[in-house]
Amino acid sequence: MADNNQEQDGLWQPVTLGLAPSTHVESKRVGFLSLGCPKNLVDSEVMLGTLKRRGHEIATDVAAADVIVVNTCAFIDRAKKESIDTVLEMAKLKTSGTDGLHRRLIVTGCLAERHDADLRREIPEIDATLGTGQIPEIVAAVEGRATTVDRTTKRPEWIYDAESPRVQSTASHTAFVKISEGCDYTCTFCIIPTLRGLHRSRRPEDIENEVRRLAAAGVREIVLVAQDSTRYGLDLGQRGALAPLLRRLGAIEGLRWIRVMYAYPSTVTDEILEAIAEEERVVKYVDMPLQHASEAVLKRMKRPTGKGHLLGMVDRVRRKVPGVAFRTTFIVGFPGETDADFKQLTTFVEQAEFDHLGVFTYSDEEGTAAFDLEGRVPAKVKKARQRELMRIQKRISLRRNKARVGSRMEVLVEGPHPDTDLLLAGRLASQAPEIDGSVLISDPGEAPPGRGEFVMCEITRAHAYDLEARVV
Repeated sequence: MADNNQEQDGLWQPVTLGLAPSTHVESKRVGFLSLGCPKNLVDSEVMLGTLKRRGHEIATDVAAADVIVVNTCAFIDRAKKESIDTVLEMAKLKTSGTDGLHRRLIVTGCLAERHDADLRREIPEIDATLGTGQIPEIVAAVEGRATTVDRTTKRPEWIYDAESPRVQSTASHTAFVKISEGCDYTCTFCIIPTLRGLHRSRRPEDIENEVRRLAAAGVREIVLVAQDSTRYGLDLGQRGALAPLLRRLGAIEGLRWIRVMYAYPSTVTDEILEAIAEEERVVKYVDMPLQHASEAVLKRMKRPTGKGHLLGMVDRVRRKVPGVAFRTTFIVGFPGETDADFKQLTTFVEQAEFDHLGVFTYSDEEGTAAFDLEGRVPAKVKKARQRELMRIQKRISLRRNKARVGSRMEVLVEGPHPDTDLLLAGRLASQAPEIDGSVLISDPGEAPPGRGEFVMCEITRAHAYDLEARVV
């Protein structure tokens, strides 16, 4: 995997799940780069597990690898650019090495699913491409028996299960678990149904089996991910199936935190909120991308919930789940977004006072309905609106964080701070890994806690997105 997950002071070790003895093959050293979201990371971990079960070695340094795999993202322009730049960098590494390695370069994931022919034409150093529905074929690609995306199916249909081998690449105390794949919605800005296929859920007993194995391996925080987590189970004939799944997982010994990401406004039932509120191991955290607050913009986006419903829905979530941390994301600069539309959005954010908020500028994506809409917003205006919305949120976040100073809260210790050995980094239950703020522990006490430990801390200082604390 990428270098940010290398072993540090012997504290990090990958957790290997579901690996049977391998048959004899000529072992390859495989260097893996995973880009994009946690859902993509799960696919990467399954590919790593599949290769390891086959007998191949995972190289921690891509420069020393026989085979380089780049699992790409293509959701928005910025992600696409990062993916292309990484593939070009690996293509250069493949051809410029002087160590005698005969490397192969494999590109997988969303970029390969969407732009397979273009990639192979423009970057001839690529030896094989695999789409999002072809994860099990990674062995054939590494061993030179598969070269390109198979277009025999219109959309991807594959999804992993508890028996899929997996190498956990995150810190050993936290793991992502994908409960479903794909999406049935037709939001005009989104390419996900094309990249990932239609919505399909894993069986609850299958998810439970995987989570039990993770807990037995020492994982303390499970983060449930999907394109639309609250639609989970609908294809199995069960509306609101996330609620019984949370209660089922909440009974697993050894877990401390269960977190749900990517809820959809129209499918958050009272039963789901009650499960979040009542289950001790389920953290009081709701992540719900709302995308906008102007009814006119939401209509052009083909989002089912207008502004009036959104305010009531936010209040309902907070009423049903006391103390909940509410995270959301918005898109600014959508075609046709006027100054008045943006004003509605800023007013909504000021009224709702979210705990965490992300803002994206609209990105034109070929193949989406929004690509042909009129009323393009200039890039300068989009960036200005993004800065303005984040300025408002920064003020809200600082005020909410200041209210925590002096309180005592449980913190999950992540390990030494990446910038200095004088601090430990950690997270509250209200902070999701990698996307929210963190807790900086400046006084760890006489016996500093280790990575993955839960400790009680007193909040001593507030910043806009981070908190400082001492162990008590």
